[in-house]
Amino acid sequence: MNLNEQMGQVGVPNPDITRIMTNMSNFQGEFNLTKSGFNPQMPGHQTAHHMILRQQPRTVKQIGAGIGLPYETRLEMALMLDDHQCALTVALHQYNKHHWLTEGAEAFLSLHELLNEHREKTVKHIDMVGERVARLGGVPTAHPVTQHELSYIKHEVEGRYTVRDFIRNDLEHELKLQEMLRRTIARAETLHDFGTSEVLQEVLTDREDFGYHLYSVLEDDTLVRGMTHLIDGSGDMAGDRPMNPNTKLQ
Repeated sequence: MNLNEQMGQVGVPNPDITRIMTNMSNFQGEFNLTKSGFNPQMPGHQTAHHMILRQQPRTVKQIGAGIGLPYETRLEMALMLDDHQCALTVALHQYNKHHWLTEGAEAFLSLHELLNEHREKTVKHIDMVGERVARLGGVPTAHPVTQHELSYIKHEVEGRYTVRDFIRNDLEHELKLQEMLRRTIARAETLHDFGTSEVLQEVLTDREDFGYHLYSVLEDDTLVRGMTHLIDGSGDMAGDRPMNPNTKLQ
């Protein structure tokens, strides 16, 4: 194969990246700002136990939060933040599964450790966001089924799939988390809730790193080849491909 023919291989779209771009173009992403207080249809919102109720779920204290923001601002921000901590918890569970099931020459050690780093930092992010909900006078959602219901990302279906499937699904999660975090940061700045903005900017920077890690893993170049390069003659060429300038993967 001459150089011109090899360069032609560079323009072939990566099917994993193409699939992610398609899914992201359909992502709406909405916050559950109307879901506050007890809801009989929501898991974890009913109990036969006799306990002393001090505050309903997904509400904020009228007074006494210790943060000088209006009640309406604290409520809106707390609900958005709670949706984020629910989504981060879903991401954590999916990372757990993928960490446990890594296999293959490239995945078993390197990806095993990479996903472990993502897990550990995700736990930190959940704590940061949940703490901010509490500081605004809110009640963070803790029931696992309710968390999945409120989350704007959903856990993949049960079962073992290819490592590339796992990483592609994780990248979709990260891109959706990034988009929703940016929306809340912009809204917090508008409402002068600079504390929430600062917390989420730190989380966002880490999530962008995670997305970069996963995107890089899905790229074509690899130290581990099968026999296909001997058959198709492509030489496993890798390089920059034409990208839609509007894609979130730039």
